[in-house]
Amino acid sequence: MSQNQQKPARYTITAALPYTNGPIHIGHLAGVYVPADIYTRYLRSTGNDVAFVCGSDEHGVAISMKAKKEGVTPQNIIDKYHGIIKQSFLDFGITFDNYSRTSAKVHHETASEFFINLYEKGEFIEESTDQLYDEEAKQFLADRFVIGTCPKCSHEEAYGDQCENCGSSLNATDLINPKSTISGAVPTLKKTKHWFLPLDKYEGFLTEWILKGHKSDWKPNVYGQCKSWIDEGLKPRAVTRDLDWGIPVPVEGAEGKVLYVWFDAPIGYISSTKEWAAREGKDWEPYWKDKDTKMVHFIGKDNIVFHCIIFPSMLKAHGDFILPENVPANEFLNLEGQKLSTSKNWAVWLHEYLEDFPNMQDVLRYSLTANAPETKDNDFTWKDFQARNNNELVAIFGNFINRVVVLTNKYYNGIVPSPGEFSEVDKNTLEELRKYPEIIASSIERYRFREAGQELMNLARLGNKYLADEEPWKVIKQDEERVKTIMFVALQISSALAALSEPFLPFTSEKLNSMLGTDKLESELSWNAVTQNSILLPSGHQINKAELLFSKIEDKTIEAQLEKLEATKKANEIMNKEVTPQKDTITFDDFTKLDMRVGTIIEAEKMPKAKKLLVLKVDTGLDVRTIVSGIAESFKPEDIVGKKVTVLVNLAPRALRGVESEGMILMTEKEDGKLVFVNPDEDGVGNGETIN
Repeated sequence: MSQNQQKPARYTITAALPYTNGPIHIGHLAGVYVPADIYTRYLRSTGNDVAFVCGSDEHGVAISMKAKKEGVTPQNIIDKYHGIIKQSFLDFGITFDNYSRTSAKVHHETASEFFINLYEKGEFIEESTDQLYDEEAKQFLADRFVIGTCPKCSHEEAYGDQCENCGSSLNATDLINPKSTISGAVPTLKKTKHWFLPLDKYEGFLTEWILKGHKSDWKPNVYGQCKSWIDEGLKPRAVTRDLDWGIPVPVEGAEGKVLYVWFDAPIGYISSTKEWAAREGKDWEPYWKDKDTKMVHFIGKDNIVFHCIIFPSMLKAHGDFILPENVPANEFLNLEGQKLSTSKNWAVWLHEYLEDFPNMQDVLRYSLTANAPETKDNDFTWKDFQARNNNELVAIFGNFINRVVVLTNKYYNGIVPSPGEFSEVDKNTLEELRKYPEIIASSIERYRFREAGQELMNLARLGNKYLADEEPWKVIKQDEERVKTIMFVALQISSALAALSEPFLPFTSEKLNSMLGTDKLESELSWNAVTQNSILLPSGHQINKAELLFSKIEDKTIEAQLEKLEATKKANEIMNKEVTPQKDTITFDDFTKLDMRVGTIIEAEKMPKAKKLLVLKVDTGLDVRTIVSGIAESFKPEDIVGKKVTVLVNLAPRALRGVESEGMILMTEKEDGKLVFVNPDEDGVGNGETIN
């Protein structure tokens, strides 16, 4: 059911626009940008015409919230993080043809024109509806300015546009017990006018296009979420918001309103393509309007509904644009068993990673690809990262290349030897080698990047096995001619690795190409050459000296990263600790009714058949009395005999499991739930002293 021919004339590849409310972390890289970059690099290496576009998403509530929190303007926020994000992508070799920003003039113009096109066609419903309003802040509460209980899964911290617990897309008015994130006030309902895209009008089109047309080629997680939405029945969705930050709604009567960020953001792909085409002297329209173009959106699972339901409905309503051929959304990546969180600083930030692991971008790219959350949420751990580096990149890939280059320099002064007659093993190895471009390509074209990365490593394994079996370092003593053939074959495998690793390990590929001196070859060492050419590195070619492609990561380096995370966890616990709200105000006379005395525990034993209760004898200075206290899970009886405590002595007696308790001991609780005595530790404080 593909809308394209077998071989597209060109490709338009988009990667989700990151919000400029914080830097980029490993979850973003694993979920969207590394897979998109691998796919794009592969397409380019096989001679395709590609436009790979992205840009900073600089509108919407997330930006306004960050600005309010930091006491600066939204422009300050977007300028700061746009720079950080763009640099992170450059540092990690994400090869966008254009990285734009939605605050750019070309984007404002493109999004406004798109809105006007639909408006003039009568595609919108104009309606005044009740929206949540913060009386204290004197503003309507759009999306993430409101938090409440999800009506679908009962998660108590769902946002006004989406529940991050169950993934449901919401309207702010759907929330149970909503609360303003600006003032904390309970919002009221107030009428306001907005423009709605009637998604229900496109149910038939979406059913035909997705549920029938892409049942077999879209990922199950994407298809399933789309099916769930369509089966439930689509409803009109507002494309405007009451905000002072964003693209003004370009029609009369819309003062004080902006385009909803999820209307304007995907149009950012179009405006970024326009920006690229203008710079390169190209025509942008075929990349968005020609049926021979294949368009692919790379996103995370939280964006599925917007890219598969809302944006395609917008494109369909417009009428001039093609639809995406695939939307290979990934699930989420967790960090050491916990959900990644920008607000809680529970993340590995890319700019910080490079400070701790300089020139090791490919190690992270490889580790994230090998553990990518392609079909389910996955967990990034520092131990796994270390194992991927040491056991695979160093021990397999790096070890093979190092042996080949070192031996070639040792035996032949770095000149590729002329082979003799090939043995059956040589022939089989070279035949196996020529299969790898197609094997890896097949995985990439089905968006199975984990599988593709492992097939690349299997090629390095092929090289290692060949060297281990043929043992040139031993054979050189008896048969120098045979070693020339062995090293020639090993150098062909090395050359293939240089070409085929480029989409996955671009920095390593560049270093390997430099070692092999491939820039001096008559024909380019390309992806297709590995399949088609019987010789990749010819006899007589001069290679360069060996340098290590990868370095072993020691335990102490990993321990430092784990300690950094542990410090973050403790800081979060302190910051996010919920303090019990203050009780109702009392008078001094109310307080004086409490008679609190210093006492000493003189006996303690466990209450039979009671998990939490201890029976205590306490000398209060007035008398020795029995007090039953629910502290058995925090203290052993023998450990608290002789302990000075604070006792409320005039509490009405109460029978607990047949034992009359005559008072209460004051306690508080630590973060881990362990109880602590509120006690008078000062020497010389006698039993019976009053506390006031």
